[in-house]
Amino acid sequence: MQPFTQLTGIAAPLPMINVDTDMIIPKQFLKTIKRSGLGKNLFDEMRFREDGSEIPDFVLNQPAYRKAEILVSLDNFGCGSSREHAPWALLDFGIRCVIAPSFADIFFNNCFKNGVLPIVLPKEQVEALLDDARNGANARVTVDLAAQTITRPDGSVLSFEVDQAKKHLLLNGLDDIGLTLQKAQSIDTHEAHLRQSQPWLFQAA
Repeated sequence: MQPFTQLTGIAAPLPMINVDTDMIIPKQFLKTIKRSGLGKNLFDEMRFREDGSEIPDFVLNQPAYRKAEILVSLDNFGCGSSREHAPWALLDFGIRCVIAPSFADIFFNNCFKNGVLPIVLPKEQVEALLDDARNGANARVTVDLAAQTITRPDGSVLSFEVDQAKKHLLLNGLDDIGLTLQKAQSIDTHEAHLRQSQPWLFQAA
C-alpha cells in the first residue's frame, strides 16, 4: 500500500449529505476482487448517462476537477452497504483524501486499510473548504498527515484529529497484513518454540 505522508492537490466539492457506497461504486461493478480498474466507474450513475456519455454538470467531469486528489463533502459520507470497493474506486480514480463532517464507520475504517485518508472536520470548516474548492484549479490544498494539518489556498491552516494507530498505518503504507508481517520474526520464533515444546500440534491428522 502506498504511504500517505503529505498531499498537495486539487480539491473537488461534492456538497451532498448521505453519499452512500452504492453512489460511490454501484453494485454492478462489485464482481471484481482487484483493487485496480474501478476508478472509471467511480460515481458512475452520477457521471454518465445510460448511453455512456458524460454528464457535464457532475463535478469530476468538469475540466478543473478531472485530476482531483481531494474530495470535500458533507455529513455521513460512505453510508450504506459495507463494500470495500468504495475506497478502491476512489483511490483508483486518484482521490487519496476525503474531508467531511462525519463518515459511516465501516467506510471510514476501510479507507485507512486501503490508503485513503478520511478527515473529520467541524461543518463550518468543511463549508470553508467547499468554498475554496469551488475555485476550481486554483483550489490547491495541502494535507500533511504527520503534522495533522490542512493548508488552504490562502495559506491559512486547519488542524485535524486522527487515531494514532491508523495514522501509523497510513504513514508507513501498511494494511492489516503488512502490520502483521512487521511481527514476522516474533511469529517465526514463537512457532519454532511451539514445534519444540508441543510438536503434536504440527503432526498431520
